[in-house]
Parts: sequence; C-alpha cells; structure tokens
Amino acid sequence: MSDVPTADRLAPADVAALREALDRVQANVERVIVGKTDVVRLLLVALLCEGHVLIEDVPGIGKTTLAKALAQSLGCTFRRIQFTPDLMPADITGVHYYDPRSGEFRFREGPIAANVVLADELNRATPRTQSALLEAMEERQLTVEGVTTVLPRPFLVVATQNPIELEGTFPLPEAQLDRFFLRLRIGYPDEAAEDEMVQRHGGSSPLAELEPVVSADEILAFSASLSRLYVDPEVRRYAVRLVRATREEPALELGASPRASLALVRAARAHAALAGRDYVLPDDVKAMAPHVLAHRLILSSQARLRGRTTEDVLLEIIDRVPVPIEG
Repeated sequence: MSDVPTADRLAPADVAALREALDRVQANVERVIVGKTDVVRLLLVALLCEGHVLIEDVPGIGKTTLAKALAQSLGCTFRRIQFTPDLMPADITGVHYYDPRSGEFRFREGPIAANVVLADELNRATPRTQSALLEAMEERQLTVEGVTTVLPRPFLVVATQNPIELEGTFPLPEAQLDRFFLRLRIGYPDEAAEDEMVQRHGGSSPLAELEPVVSADEILAFSASLSRLYVDPEVRRYAVRLVRATREEPALELGASPRASLALVRAARAHAALAGRDYVLPDDVKAMAPHVLAHRLILSSQARLRGRTTEDVLLEIIDRVPVPIEG
C-alpha cells in the first residue's frame, strides 16, 4: 500500500499547476543564468523542499546572481552576508540596542531575517560564527538574549565556499554540513553559453529587469502539498537501502544519517513534481542521491590516500544497490 491514502494523494492537475509555476520561475532565472538548466532545477528542488543549499565552486561563475535572480522571481527579500574571520554571530542574527527616545531596548534584526540569504564564503568565518546559522537553518527562528524571532517563509540559505583557496578557512563541521539539503557545483559554461551570456550582459543587466512571476505564498502552498505526492513503498525502501548502504561501505568512515533518508525521499518527490509526474520513480531517487548524500559522507583515510572522492564511492553504491522493478 502507499504511504499516502488514495483520497489524499496529490492530483495530476495540482502537479501540473506546480510544474507550470516553477517552469515560469526557471525561465525567469535563466534570463540571467545561461546554460545551467540542471543547476537552476536543483535550486528549485531545494526551494520546494524548504531546504538549504551549499554551492562549492570557484569565484565568478554566478553564485550570487543565481540567488538574487531566484529571490526577484518570487518577489522575496534577499540579503547577502560576506563571511570573514572577524564576522561575529551578532552580525548575522542581530542585536538588542537601547533607544534613548523611547527609553527601551529594541531588537534590530540581522541580515539572516530574509527569504533568500546568500552566505558567501561561509568557511572563512570562525566556527562560532558558522554555528550562528545552525538554529536559523534548522528551526527557522532566531533566539537572541532569550527573545525568539520567527524567520520569514520561504526561508532559503544559499551558502558558498571556494574549494580551491583553503588557507585561512575553517572547514564546516559534519553537524553543519548535514543541515544542507543539497550540495551543488555550477561549473563553467560551455563556449556557446558563455558567448550568449556576454551578449546578454553587454548592455543593461538582465537581473535589474527581472519581475516576480510566482508569489511566495504559492511556493509555500506547493511545498505543503509535496508530502501528498505518491511514493510506492518499494521506491521508498530503495531510498532507505541506498542511505543504509553508505553506513556499511568500508571506504566510508561515516555514512549518511536518518536525516538524509528523509531528505532523499522529499527531494525525489520534488524532482518528480518538476517533471510533471504525480508519482516517484527510482530514477528520481538516483538523480537526487549524489546531491543529497555526497556532502554527508566522510571518506576513510585509506580511500583518501587512494585519491577517491565521496562522489566516486557513492556512485559505486548506487550502481550496486538493486533497483526495484515494477511487477
């Protein structure tokens, strides 16, 4: 039997409306971000699942522009936080200050209180400052001096880090990496896409001309309905077996947590919805597994010495775990 009662399943018409709305968002973002359809699609998966994204890539390939374009396409607030070694937690969360006119203490919200937050070069901040993001990312609220502030929804943190320059950086701990729903790499565009990008950005910036195409309330409604999209029990168990296989892999010192199982099934649902289907296929699970799981794994010392990566090991696991076949 299904994990969703038949009467409560997401109807094909609802899936069609979801896909049509997010197709508009994608087309709008791609007016600015050229030749990266798959990356934009994955960002929409994270948005639909209300998850956060870690982008690991070199400078100058459009990470900031991507986050801004998404926020403008939804008519949402956007804030950029440049992480540096001297950045303090209060610079992120906000502070209480004394207002002499009223004779009272007031709270000034930090830049984290926005719909889309770009945490640029997150690994350049100290662990204490990095941890200031943890409660916000997980609980979607801030607690400063005993006062709790609920963050706006949708709430999406897009964090970046440069994998090349490691001097003066503080690697993200496993607890923080596990709170990122997806890890992405944008990569350089091909020659045709780069030429088109130069042509588009030769005059006025397309980013300045972007208008909202879907409201934040619509995105929240779509996100709430995602749990009603049908997942066959065999497909669900396939996702669980993939995650559990990472814990039994000798090349890995640490496998994925149960949080990863939940994230993988939810990401597969979003991937299926963006494809216009009201049910999840094993291919949806396989497509999302590298982005959901790889950053949650830790290689063994022997695997690192042999030059293997978590992506290599994960692909071997995906090839090894049997895929459920209909009938």
